[in-house]
Amino acid sequence: MHLLEIIKNRRSIRKFRDEKISETVIEKLKESLIWAPLAGNLQSRKFYFVFSREIKEKLAEAAFDQDFIVKAPLIVVGCADLKIEKRYDKRGRNLYSICDVSASIENMLLFAYSEGLGSCWLGAFDEKKVFKILNLPENLRPIVIVPIGFPSESPSIPPRISKEKAIKVIE
Repeated sequence: MHLLEIIKNRRSIRKFRDEKISETVIEKLKESLIWAPLAGNLQSRKFYFVFSREIKEKLAEAAFDQDFIVKAPLIVVGCADLKIEKRYDKRGRNLYSICDVSASIENMLLFAYSEGLGSCWLGAFDEKKVFKILNLPENLRPIVIVPIGFPSESPSIPPRISKEKAIKVIE
């Protein structure tokens, strides 16, 4: 599949089949995360791969009872490492670290789709609860929860604004 096709066809999936993801694909998902562009190459992100049903249930509750995530065989939690502030001050803490996590997660979402997996970017969750559930160190801030699995739904294409409305060309 051509990359632009992957970008255009990937959808948020909220229904998953009861099927395990192979170890080979899980390792490639991890690899897709670490090859994203990063501010100053400071590696200001950390990811948690959650397979435990008990932890998934707690994460679903922290995500305002979005129980569909429990059915995914894998949940990835992306965290910003706030130590980036040492080099980039508040802009590093409040922006660059979040961009680093976001670029990594986008890599993973696209790779997952290319492998026939579905995923959903979740930003709606109680950050403090996720922090406690995963027993995170003080320097990590949970930014995103991503359930991943084989989809049992095919959502329709959501509307997008035109390129002309989204992009201003300056010559």
